[in-house]
Amino acid sequence: MKQFELNGTNLSLEDLVTIARAKPTDVKVTINPKAWERMQRSRQVVLDIVKKGKPVYGINTGFGALASKQIADKDLGQLQYNLIRSHCTGVGAPFSREVTRAIILSRANCLIQGFSGVTPETIKLLLDMINHGINPVIPEKGSVGASGDLAPLSHVALALIGEGDVEYQGKVVRSDFAFHQVGLTAAVLGPKDGLALINGTSVMLALGAIAVIDTERIMKQADIISCLTLDAVRGTPSAFDMRISQLKPQIGQVDVSANLLKIIAGSEIIHSHPEDGKVQDPYSLRCIPQVHGACRQTLRHAREVIDCELNSVTDNPLVFPETGEVVSGGNFHGEALALCMDYLAMGVSEIGNIAERRVEKMMNPHFSDLPAFLTKNSGLNSGLMIAHVTMAALASENKGLCHPASIDSIPTSTDKEDHVSMGVTAGRKLLEVIKNVQHCLAIELLCNTQGVEFLRPLKTSPALERVITLVRKHVAPIEDDRVFHKDIEWLYRLVQNGEIIAEAEQVTGPLK
Repeated sequence: MKQFELNGTNLSLEDLVTIARAKPTDVKVTINPKAWERMQRSRQVVLDIVKKGKPVYGINTGFGALASKQIADKDLGQLQYNLIRSHCTGVGAPFSREVTRAIILSRANCLIQGFSGVTPETIKLLLDMINHGINPVIPEKGSVGASGDLAPLSHVALALIGEGDVEYQGKVVRSDFAFHQVGLTAAVLGPKDGLALINGTSVMLALGAIAVIDTERIMKQADIISCLTLDAVRGTPSAFDMRISQLKPQIGQVDVSANLLKIIAGSEIIHSHPEDGKVQDPYSLRCIPQVHGACRQTLRHAREVIDCELNSVTDNPLVFPETGEVVSGGNFHGEALALCMDYLAMGVSEIGNIAERRVEKMMNPHFSDLPAFLTKNSGLNSGLMIAHVTMAALASENKGLCHPASIDSIPTSTDKEDHVSMGVTAGRKLLEVIKNVQHCLAIELLCNTQGVEFLRPLKTSPALERVITLVRKHVAPIEDDRVFHKDIEWLYRLVQNGEIIAEAEQVTGPLK
């Protein structure tokens, strides 16, 4: 079992996604003792404010547009329960297990830093849910990405107080039942607890973190898979010459050129045909460094923003134990996340767009000198004709999904919350774009491995031969038409889990 001790500032994107995807028996998450002490000091500030009776937003007042209404001491606990119940308004399908776990962990990490005044035992219960595999059912729609991800996080909080639905051991049950099964007790909310649980960017952050890790795999695999297409159509790697990229030293372009040269090194196919036969390759081959490189720079920006947000405090109001102050601000606003996720969606989508063009080149015998649709006896066989159509459909869908959510804003709460980020919408769209592009790369891999079959006994590079060997463990060469859906899903899983990268890097060493 791998153990993670959180102090509020030491959680990495890799750790968050590892925990989110792990089985409960494989990981355990705990709170650093010094962080626990900070949370206790912060909590005492809240309790002292209650004793003094001075109205302070979020502690003894109403919320949002009702902030001017002071609440009697005897009702402060009920205030928090009412907040959670009334804010559980999410709709739609629930988030996946991994997204749900990432949401819980990112919220806990924010509150652990000790600037929220929340009861420490409540945060421990969040981590206990991760450790025991108790996953709240969180509807994915209902957040506008400001004042925190209120609706989805309220469904997390509802589970904490024993009233929400959770997925536990493969069944959806009430959270109090699941807690009883593992010896836990539902949280008891006091002043500010409910607000602290729901007022932050944790949902959009979880979506963005998973997207960054998955996109990093996409970028490397796009380089690997495009090289296999280059060989399948007998293109030339001369456009990857580092001297070219050094004259336009965009960092993404330079990294991609270096990768491509490593990946294609040693190919017999390259040296089997004269370079002057086609004069120049189409842009989808010749401009791989420029396009893949630009896409990488959207990822570079997204990682920087999301990594910063991961160990930030996004609650409101914030408690400063050193001075005893409680200060209202706007760290719950998700504008930075929304913008970078919209930008990243465009970068990922372009990987699918250029891959679709490469597949079209393989389908077209007038360009590729390969059999039409990569099949023997075409006419009787349709080959990969409709696999390309599927890829075109995915690439087209992504163009609609890339309409930026962040440029929209609908004022809410009687115009008190008059500018919002739509960050969760941006994150949800981004994950859908990523799935589509993973399928696009799977289809390109189905096509180019088949294309290379027609060039045997010539071999591609040692790195790419390892990739082909991996593919052939799951997908046989195509002799006649068959149900290609199954082949695509096998390759989609390989793209998802990163095995293709591992095989290529056995030869190339770490790719950039």
